[in-house]
Amino acid sequence: MKRKQAAVFWISAALLFLSIALPVTVQLLADRWEVSAVVYIPALILCVWLLLLALLLQKELSSYKLLGKDSRQVVCSSLQRLSVPVVLTEEDGTIFWCNDRFQMQFLQGRKRTATFQELLCMNVNTLMDGHDMMLEHQGHNYRVHSEIHAVQDRKIHAVQFVEITDLVRLQNEFRESRPCVMLMVIDGYDDVMQYAKESEKAQVSAEVELLLEQFMSGTKGVVRKIDNDQFYAVMETRHLYEAMNKRFPILDDARKICVAGRIRVTFSIGVGIGGESLEESEKIARQSLDMALGRGGDQAAVKMENGFNFYGGASKGVEKRSKAMIRSMALALQEMIERAEHIYIMGHRFGDLDAIGAACGMAGAIQLMGKPVSVVVRQQSCLANKLIEHLRRSASPPRFIEPEIAVAQATEHSLLIIVDTHNKDILESFELYQRIQNIVVIDHHRKNVNYIENAALFHHEPYASSASEMVTELLQYFRLEKDIPSDYADALLAGIMLDTKNFVMRTGVRTFEAAAHLRRIGADTIEVKSLFSDTISMYQMRSQIVAHAEIFRNNAISAVKLKSESSRLLAAQAADELLSIQGVQASFVLYLDGNGTSVSARSLGQVNVQLIMETLGGGGHQTMAAAQLPSVTLQETKERLLQALDAYALEHGKTDAS
Repeated sequence: MKRKQAAVFWISAALLFLSIALPVTVQLLADRWEVSAVVYIPALILCVWLLLLALLLQKELSSYKLLGKDSRQVVCSSLQRLSVPVVLTEEDGTIFWCNDRFQMQFLQGRKRTATFQELLCMNVNTLMDGHDMMLEHQGHNYRVHSEIHAVQDRKIHAVQFVEITDLVRLQNEFRESRPCVMLMVIDGYDDVMQYAKESEKAQVSAEVELLLEQFMSGTKGVVRKIDNDQFYAVMETRHLYEAMNKRFPILDDARKICVAGRIRVTFSIGVGIGGESLEESEKIARQSLDMALGRGGDQAAVKMENGFNFYGGASKGVEKRSKAMIRSMALALQEMIERAEHIYIMGHRFGDLDAIGAACGMAGAIQLMGKPVSVVVRQQSCLANKLIEHLRRSASPPRFIEPEIAVAQATEHSLLIIVDTHNKDILESFELYQRIQNIVVIDHHRKNVNYIENAALFHHEPYASSASEMVTELLQYFRLEKDIPSDYADALLAGIMLDTKNFVMRTGVRTFEAAAHLRRIGADTIEVKSLFSDTISMYQMRSQIVAHAEIFRNNAISAVKLKSESSRLLAAQAADELLSIQGVQASFVLYLDGNGTSVSARSLGQVNVQLIMETLGGGGHQTMAAAQLPSVTLQETKERLLQALDAYALEHGKTDAS
């Protein structure tokens, strides 16, 4: 605006000059007064008008200059008196002006020599124009707003700080006071109390209720008993976080309660947090409780935004003796088999004797039902090819097919039975899993976060020794005219012997009952033993793995560069053999696997190798687990394992001691 008025002023001055110069020129050229009068009178009027216009513009320009000076003073004075801190900085963070509020709250009497970055640990260039950021400084919270202005080819950042400490305090109070739901169950209550006296039951019940009251004291929450073994609690989120930070001490305290001085009581806890309503939080709590029970109990599961957090899980759990659930599962499974056009059975990648044995045992029963069935296995990477060859020599061998063929043949009326795994990431064929809608899962591994959610029938028993044991129990309730052939019984018995290490590890009463049933229908123990035989070269390589072992915190660790197609099998066998060393509670064999490294872990039960392998991205069972680390060297894997063992010892040292 000022530039336009200045232009008008100079144009008016030029016209004034012309109005004077033109009559003079005419007078000099024409010496007649009539002509001069005609020219002088209009020129005089124009000259007066232009002179007045020039004076008016000059006065207005002077007022603009005065107003600009006054406005700058007003702006600076207003910014100085603002109730929020304001600072002006260069693009490099140099502070060249700030108001009194900024001086008082941030500089606190110091000179403005420090840059914006040094003073607030915030880069001024990260403050995007018009976008707010949050800042915490000396116990106060601020919303930082920045405006960028270009002044003479310079970028000036005008930054203001709006204090929102009270608002943040209210937000935190609202979040921490939100109610969360906690469902608690005594693991295997019916089996634990089966042979207890009434007085012992009453004593255990009183001790459990007292323990829960102590746990809830100080939380301003409530707990209610909804059944003999089930409790419902509601507490504020702040108190839940305290329990999480202490890693749910109620789990350790519960183990001090004994039934008849023999059996220790354990809890499974599911927590629902973050729901928009109590109903939604309760639904989340039930999902968490299912996850805790599916992982063997004696632990707490909390479902957070980024997945489940687990606490505890150090005990072996209680074997369930009731078979009512198995009977109902068997009847439901047989009905699904009868309705299906074709049944496909598969396990996990690198199928072992348990996965292939369980699949073949189920296939033998389905053949007796007269239904078409195929065992899906990639034989090139299978670890149980001896068992496959043994079954192919039987009178009625099962049909083994590659995953690609199964995907091509499967229809919407097919049934897929998955054995020995519930993890979608390690299926023999993920494409076949996506292709078939009707899915049944039979697995004994502790529940993993990435479990199969869309199974029509999910038979999961973490207390079982093996998938072969679970299949054997199911087949006893199948309505069949005769028993499965003895070769199929051999396959199931081989799977049980593999996972129990010849009936040493995770062996319960039901394990021996299943083995006795298989022996009764014709399983040959000598034939099964031959399936575990090795060549002299494999025996030598396994001995080398054992020879390279080191002892760390009562754990045997062996990291070797195996050059064998059977490295996975050798690592598992060597890990089993390392457990026979005196004082060793767990063993870990690290070996190269493709472009990365794999770990095979075994335990005698005192150390939960599943929890350790989960920190490396793997999983499995309490006494048998594994992990795969792609694009990670052998040395890096060993360092991560040592860190995981240190963390486990720090967290579960007291638990293991008990």
